[in-house]
Order: sequence, then C-alpha cells, then structure tokens
Amino acid sequence: MQITWYGHSCFRLTERGMATVVTDPFDHAALGYRPLKLKADIVTISHQAPGHSNLKAVKGAAHTITGPGEYEIGGVFITGVRTSGRKRNANGARNTLYVFDYEGVNVAHLGDLQRALTQSEIEALGTVDVALVPVGGGGGLTAAKAAEVISLIEPRIVIPMHYKTKEVSLQLDPLDKFLKEMGLGNVEPLPELKVTSSTIPSETRVVVLDYPK
Repeated sequence: MQITWYGHSCFRLTERGMATVVTDPFDHAALGYRPLKLKADIVTISHQAPGHSNLKAVKGAAHTITGPGEYEIGGVFITGVRTSGRKRNANGARNTLYVFDYEGVNVAHLGDLQRALTQSEIEALGTVDVALVPVGGGGGLTAAKAAEVISLIEPRIVIPMHYKTKEVSLQLDPLDKFLKEMGLGNVEPLPELKVTSSTIPSETRVVVLDYPK
C-alpha cells in the first residue's frame, strides 16, 4: 500500500483494487498549506475542526466516517475508537482514532489524541504496523507524550504529523523536538511510503514524509 502526506493530519492511503482513504482533510485557509484537490472513496474525520474536517476538499467520496465503529468498505476494514469519551478535547471536539486494515497491513491514524491511551483503547487498536502520530502539541500530543504513546502501542513504523512547518500558521512545536525525544537526529523526508506485509521492519522506525509545496 502507499501512504502520502498532504500536511497537518491529512493522508491518502491507496492500494490497487481496494478503496482509497483520505484522513482529516483540512481547510487550507485555516492552516497555510496548499489547497487540497484529492479524490477518495472514503473520508475519515477524527474531529470537527477546520484543520481536520473539510469534506469539500475531497471529490468522489461515497463514504464519510466521523465516529467510532467497525466498517468494511471496498476491501478495507476500518475500526474507529473514540478516545475522549464524554470529555471533549481542548478545541471542543471529541477525538476518534482509526485503524485501517489493508490486507494485513494495519495503519492507525491517531487524530488529535492528547493523552496516553488506556489499556482498553490499546486492545481496541490491535496490532499496529504503521502509526500516524501527532507530535507538535496544540490540539494533539506533545513530543514527549507522542513518544510515550509509541512505546505503548509499539508500531513498526511511525509517521509524525500535526507539527510546525514553514507553511503552517498554527502554534505548534517543530518536528526536531519529537525526533530528539526519539533519540534521532535529522531524518530525510520521503515523498511517500510504500509498505507491504513483507517490508514491515522488525523494530520501530520513524519515517518522515514530505508534503506538496
């Protein structure tokens, strides 16, 4: 499968013969990134906020998922887990994280998670091969909290998101703060990540993706 990052918390997940997913499409006016022009079969929304729920930016989406539950669409199994319970996030919205099962490759999008996961939430996630993790604070995890969550769910690949870049106008921490927390120096960004069940590393690896400029 192929994972492409468009900035903030927006990714596109694709696999030949299966449904295409776009996560958390943003309103570029609220962030500073280039406007999105995407196509997908499925759109998932972690919470209702301009930086995460701009459905108009995605064409052709026959299915929109905005909360917890189990779904099977176009060969993709999707599990939504609500992490804020009755309490809302600091931005006033309830967060839902999603796990996408693409023929045995499990990708978890943590949305605007703000705290360590409970044991029941970890069990609901199941095995996580690729974790899309907020690392820049603001409405999501800080670098230190992100490292803690990663140690709990033990994904094989970590892709950071929701952090300060040259384009983004929000008050977020930069990527290097998270990399330092993980004991890493500079990591060369990739334009996209292609992963299969046979190429998943045996130990946790941080992969930084680039975004359209």
